[in-house]
Amino acid sequence: MENFTVYNPTRVHFGRDIISGFGKTVSEYGENVLLVYGKGSVKKNGIYDKVLAELLPYSLNIIEFGGIKPNPVIDDVNKAADIASVNNIDVVLAVGGGSVIDSAKIIALCTPEKPDAWDVMKGRVKPSKSLPLINILTLAATGTEMNPYSVLQNHKTHEKIGYGNELMYPAHSYLDPQFTFSVSPEYTAYGIIDLIAHAMESWFGKGEASLSDRFVAAIIKEAMYYAPLVLKEPRNYDYRANILWASTCALNGLTSYGRRSADWGVHDVGHILSYLYDMPHGATLSIAYPAWLKLQSDRIPDRIRKLGMQIFGINTVKETISRLERFFQSVDCPVRLSNTGIGKNKKEEITSLLIKNSATGFNHSLSEDDHRMIVDYMLLD
Repeated sequence: MENFTVYNPTRVHFGRDIISGFGKTVSEYGENVLLVYGKGSVKKNGIYDKVLAELLPYSLNIIEFGGIKPNPVIDDVNKAADIASVNNIDVVLAVGGGSVIDSAKIIALCTPEKPDAWDVMKGRVKPSKSLPLINILTLAATGTEMNPYSVLQNHKTHEKIGYGNELMYPAHSYLDPQFTFSVSPEYTAYGIIDLIAHAMESWFGKGEASLSDRFVAAIIKEAMYYAPLVLKEPRNYDYRANILWASTCALNGLTSYGRRSADWGVHDVGHILSYLYDMPHGATLSIAYPAWLKLQSDRIPDRIRKLGMQIFGINTVKETISRLERFFQSVDCPVRLSNTGIGKNKKEEITSLLIKNSATGFNHSLSEDDHRMIVDYMLLD
């Protein structure tokens, strides 16, 4: 087991009607609030009105920035940070899923000292302060509500990358499972794939940590158990609650303590697919993970077999990969690029960008030949 430090300052508020009275918490950080949300779903499902109703008694000055895209872009973040700076924003309030909260983290980080957001993402500038961030989560998927990471893309540089900074831990995260009731079956499934992929990135990370392994296996089994139930009964509070908490725990550090790092090679591959084709993040992972496992099947067979034993009670590499694929298919997620309409004529386009962006993992590095093989596996019918 590797040395590690546990630090997570986010105060998580979880449960039914948990935002009741949250306006007082927001007001304690100041009167000027930047409200960040996506392309309108929070207005259609009524969450926006509920949030404003909670804020109304505190006479806050609320500046809105809507329109954050599902695969968020750096241009929107820079625009929002400029608006926050001009309006002397005291606190950023994000209402939405992972894309909204990831964007809000960088907005909060870039407002005080006004650096270019992409310079921050690339590590060329290191901010020393951040505005406080409060978020209300509406999608079980990324775990961003309880970690200091963000993923954004830049169409000018043809990149989609992640960035982490301890200043980006949310101060407060509000998780009401009822706010996920309106999520479509499609995006509910993508979120479940995302949380499973986060857990597996830790499984294949650097270092041996048996308790963290057990946490990984438990989270994946939890997700697989509740997946068919929540898809059948999307307004069942208990089903939604268990999926929501599993997604938070899959990327709040719990699965990584005792390792030097998770791997993140599969996410790097997935980011290329979502950048090129605006594919939902979860869909990229259900395609990329089986391909990556097939690439690694002769390199780390013991690790794959152990995963299969803890999750499925089986002890073969091939069957472990097959069972994962069958689960992804059972929740109507793609396992090949052809399932999304992407054909073999895109092979060179995908491979070239994987190579250009040096898509790889921290523990299992990917060479240019590996990139070609992964693309072949993703295209294989």
